[in-house]
Parts: sequence; C-alpha cells; structure tokens
Amino acid sequence: MFATEREQLEQDIETFAAIYGNERSALISILQEVQRKHKHVSQYAMQVIAHVLDIHPVEVYSVVSFYHFLSEEPKGQYVISLSDCVAHNADAKRALARQLQNDLGIGFGETSSDGRFTLEKIGCIGMCDQGPVLRVNGRIYTEVTADRVGGLICDCASDIPSGSICDIGESI
Repeated sequence: MFATEREQLEQDIETFAAIYGNERSALISILQEVQRKHKHVSQYAMQVIAHVLDIHPVEVYSVVSFYHFLSEEPKGQYVISLSDCVAHNADAKRALARQLQNDLGIGFGETSSDGRFTLEKIGCIGMCDQGPVLRVNGRIYTEVTADRVGGLICDCASDIPSGSICDIGESI
C-alpha cells in the first residue's frame, strides 16, 4: 500500500522523534532531518512536529524562520551558498556571484525549474581568511574563483558523489 505525502511525512517525523526524543530539545534535530529528506519544512510539518513534541506551533515556526539552513520553501537537490562575509575580496566575490547566476540561470534565493539547484547567500561562516567561500550541501569550498564554478556545477549535475566534487580549493 502506498502512503500519501502527508502520511509519509508523519511517519518520518515519528521516526525522527523516536531517534532524537520527543522533548523540546529534539526540535532542531528533527527539523534538520525533515529539511534533509523533504527539502523543506512545510507548514503541515511544523504542525505535526509541534504535536509530537507537545509544544506550540509558533515555537516550531520561530525556529524554522530564524535559521538559514531551514526553509519553508522547497530547496533544490544541490544548495549552493555563497558566504556574504564583508572580509572576503569584494571583487572576487562579485565575479563569483555573477558566474554562479549565469551558469545556473537563477538568481540568489531561487531554485532552478528542474529542482536541482538552489542559490543563496549566507552570512559569515568563520572562514574569512580563505574567501570567497562556497558551501554546497554543507560541504565547504574555500578560495573559490569564478573560473572554477563550472566544474563544480558540472560535477553536481552529473551526480558525481559528493566526495569527488572538488578541484575548487580546499574543503574541510
């Protein structure tokens, strides 16, 4: 028997609560799991999580709306985040931003029509001395230049395993 999307989401949240616990302290872990599996945290997911954790839905929403790594809108399979740290070389960062937008055909805050890529800017991630910095699905790439963006996008687009994406600088 096939489960509906909502039934699957409910089952997933119950599973995550079984793993992390059903106390308020498990909220962020459960939200991260929902984001990872479903590519966003829907209003319905927030309601279910609130019910499972026995907290008010506003508490769940306030966490989702606060953290940049959680989103109410679906994100792409590959989330490419450019650090917007003011300490990075401004010219290199602008060139990198233009190249990303040109190569992906989307602007910052958008997801490609095929659902593969989301492009976003994020605040400082503490690697100011190694900028410009990109994060792709949580993996960090430092000293990224515009001429290296194409290789990263091609690797993502061809589904090369995440461990082999990089000719882009140092990763940690």
